[in-house]
This record gives sequence, C-alpha cells and structure tokens, in this order.
Amino acid sequence: MLGELITLHSYKHDQTLHRVWKSETFLEENDEYIIVANKRTKVIESNGRFWYTREPSVAVFFKNHWYNVICIYKKTGLCFYCNLSSPILQDDEALKYIDYDLDIKVDEDFNYNLLDLNEYNRNQEIMNYSEDIKKILLLEMEDLKKRIESRAFPFDKVKINKLYNKYKDFESKK
Repeated sequence: MLGELITLHSYKHDQTLHRVWKSETFLEENDEYIIVANKRTKVIESNGRFWYTREPSVAVFFKNHWYNVICIYKKTGLCFYCNLSSPILQDDEALKYIDYDLDIKVDEDFNYNLLDLNEYNRNQEIMNYSEDIKKILLLEMEDLKKRIESRAFPFDKVKINKLYNKYKDFESKK
C-alpha cells in the first residue's frame, strides 16, 4: 500500500458526503495514525463543484483522536490546518472521517486561531450532536492545543519534512 494512491472522504455528522480528495499518496500507517500526502490533488465538494489543492501537504489522520492535521507547505513556511473530526476509518473504498466543523489554523511560528465556531454552533443544532460528542470534541480540542504548544507530533517540522521528502521520492519515480 505504501506509495499507492487512495481516496479520502469527509462526511458531516448526518452522514452526508461533504468532500472527496481523489488522489492521496499513502505514506505511513501504525496503530496511532495513517499519513498521506498530495500536491495539486482534485477535491470534489458535495455539490459537485471541484477545485485543486494549491500547496503540497502531508496529512495525519489519527485512529484514536478526534482530529486530523494537514501540514501545508506554503511559500512562507510549513503551516498546519487542524480539523476536529471523528477518528479515521479505512475500508475498500476510501479513508473516511466525519468533519465536526471546528478548525484550528496554525502558522509557521505556531500561533494559532480557532475557526468556524459559527458553523459548529449551527451544525450542532441542525444535526443534533449528542452531549457525548460535544464533550469529546472539547477534550480533543484541548489535547490538540497541547500538541501545538509542545510541538508534539505532528507539529514536529523535522518529522513532517522527512515524510514530505518520502512523498517526493514516490512522485519522482512515477
């Protein structure tokens, strides 16, 4: 599976398809996470519209945490986009997770901002998030912030750069 192209599906809590990434390169898997990478991959929205990612990225999808982290190579440096989400699942079709709207954007200096609180508040009402889900998301948000502040994986730029170089090696052999 290493180096193979896989698809990624994001859903909303009500089980509707939110977004599809068509070609992620599988880099690594262990008991804690699955790591993929991409550059200019096609992303299809639930309404059928599509776009292509602009910057290369390495994405870490946790199996036992309610978030994922996209490590994005911007011109200004390595930044991170964190999604509060269900743990990743894998089946024959794709890697899959539920997007719970709350996001944290982390710049190259590890300053961070919470995003999409209004969307989260609206969707928790519309889709009737349980109290258990809301509690889990708050606890996982705190865990994620601690990782950011302590530079724990995946906020370890040396490790992410090694993974990105692994991805570039696969790309150069195609």
